[in-house]
Amino acid sequence: MEGPRTPAYWDYLRLDRLLSLQGGLEGDEGRLMTDELHFIVVHQVFELWFKLVLRELRLARDHLAAPVVPEGHVPHVVHHLRRVNEILRLQVDQFRVMETLTPQDFLAFRDKLIPASGFQSFQLREIEILLGLEEEARVPFGDADPIEVIRRAAAAGGATGAMAWGRIQAARGETHLRGALEAWLERTPIHGSGPADPGDDATVQGFVADYLAAYAGNLEAQVPRMAASLEADEAMLRGRTAADVDSARRFLEAGDVPEAQRPRRRRVRAGALFIESYRELPLLAWPRALVDSVVELEEMLVLWRTRHARMVERTIGRRMGTGGSSGVDYLDRTARARVFGDLWTVRSILVPRDLLPPLRKAEVYGFAARR
Repeated sequence: MEGPRTPAYWDYLRLDRLLSLQGGLEGDEGRLMTDELHFIVVHQVFELWFKLVLRELRLARDHLAAPVVPEGHVPHVVHHLRRVNEILRLQVDQFRVMETLTPQDFLAFRDKLIPASGFQSFQLREIEILLGLEEEARVPFGDADPIEVIRRAAAAGGATGAMAWGRIQAARGETHLRGALEAWLERTPIHGSGPADPGDDATVQGFVADYLAAYAGNLEAQVPRMAASLEADEAMLRGRTAADVDSARRFLEAGDVPEAQRPRRRRVRAGALFIESYRELPLLAWPRALVDSVVELEEMLVLWRTRHARMVERTIGRRMGTGGSSGVDYLDRTARARVFGDLWTVRSILVPRDLLPPLRKAEVYGFAARR
């Protein structure tokens, strides 16, 4: 009597099912031109990577969303985000494979896609929602909200459409990564003080005031040298410097958000600035790696969108997209959106290490030692 069959490689990966999914609309791979098969395979691979990206982002989000994030959990967040970044980097390179499809090759079957479009990738929309892209930051798809366009397509899409819309709706009800990150940044100890400590508001305000003074002094010191080297008007340069300082003050005082949100936003931004400024302190080693990973994540998304637009322009020029969008013009506009804008702005106002305000309670940020 034979024992249970041990699984083979193809069993574990279910290759029989996976390799039967490239038949296109006709469901018959044998009838497809090689170029159309190529198009399907490349885009299915993108969607498989998106599936893993979503899993990794949720794991990172779950760690950060905890009321208290143990120091030992921060490396796990960085690990998940770094994997996402490598996936996106690989996808950017994957567009090179897509570009082996010549314009005439694509035009031979492009009309079969209408009105389907990569815009309808519900997993990509789910990624945007999970990251925390604000609704008003979405680039309109013609005269419609992009999520509404997905809803319309899903309504006519049978079981798969219902599943896609269900995924979108569920993601909109979740805590997003930006929200979890901001909650974590808000708890950053500034000069040894946390949000629940007595006098924390005064400590944070003092840090911000000292920092703005250092920032203004650094810019002011540059004016004479710049005026001489550029043969520019010194008064004009001082005017620009004053505008930069006012902009930094408005950012750190959260003057750009509704008044009710300002206390929290001020502390979030101060926390991010503190981590970036004193990033070499032992206790901040992993927090600054986390911030770097998030900035890199957004950078890779921008590169992904930019690379996607250039691939499309190379293949079909600037004609209308199969889904009715403006094509490349629409894709270029999507690359301008930012989810983690505060982290980018903080980098605009950093000062050299030797100009940083003196660190108070430095012992808080050393390595913990156990006897």
